[in-house]
Amino acid sequence: MSQSNIQEVVKEKYGQAAVRAAAGGRSCCGTGPALEGGCDPITSNLYDSAQTGQVPEDALRASLGCGNPTALAQLSPGEVVLDLGSGGGIDVLLSARRVGLTGKAYGLDMTDEMLSLARENQRKAGIQNAEFLKGEIENIPLPDNSVDVIISNCVVNLSADKDRVLREAFRVLKPGGRLAISDVVVSGGVPDQIRKSVELWIGCIAGALHEDEYTAKIAQAGFERVSIEPTRVYDINHARQFLAGQGLDVDAIAPQVAGKFMSAFLRAEKPKACCGGRA
Repeated sequence: MSQSNIQEVVKEKYGQAAVRAAAGGRSCCGTGPALEGGCDPITSNLYDSAQTGQVPEDALRASLGCGNPTALAQLSPGEVVLDLGSGGGIDVLLSARRVGLTGKAYGLDMTDEMLSLARENQRKAGIQNAEFLKGEIENIPLPDNSVDVIISNCVVNLSADKDRVLREAFRVLKPGGRLAISDVVVSGGVPDQIRKSVELWIGCIAGALHEDEYTAKIAQAGFERVSIEPTRVYDINHARQFLAGQGLDVDAIAPQVAGKFMSAFLRAEKPKACCGGRA
């Protein structure tokens, strides 16, 4: 599956998700229907009531993540934060509040509909120290050594060129800067039927890396102190939910993937002595 094909499908489906959210509908990671009691098991129940009260409802409805990097990342007043694949803006707005008016939070997204929704959510929230940029996470439109912290929420696995994404993240981080991303990873083999499914790629599943491969790629990009922390492991019932409606033999495949997919929080740092990026 080529990078260009994935980008076009992701752009279309996430654009549709933004339109649904703006119209008052709940968005799900991917294209599956909302489940009883909420959305799919990957995107649901990620933010506590204190956080949801800080952002407009549309930002929460458009949330397509698999974790809560703003809760796990160490953010301090005055820092510059970049969210890769910022969607409806929830993590940018939460980060902007934490870094305060002396800091800044950038959101990067390639989807016009999501950018429009995020900027409207920023207006509603009255956040002044945030800015949403149009672009691809493989080509971040910011200068070298300009960001203190990079966060991302279930977006890096949507890219077919994860190595370039991580090299770009390394480039724009200041020496000593931190990477703090939530993503879906696997701890075992994944059936070919899943890897070949475009819809499941959009749904944060098909593009997921093995946890060891993910951490190795982060290290290869130049980062140090790489760590991974599981935050949610998906059992067989979860597997049935995110495989439903994808034209697959759920009864046959679900037992093969139960317990192998998990949301995880990945941390790393750019060496303090480093003075440049890796193109």
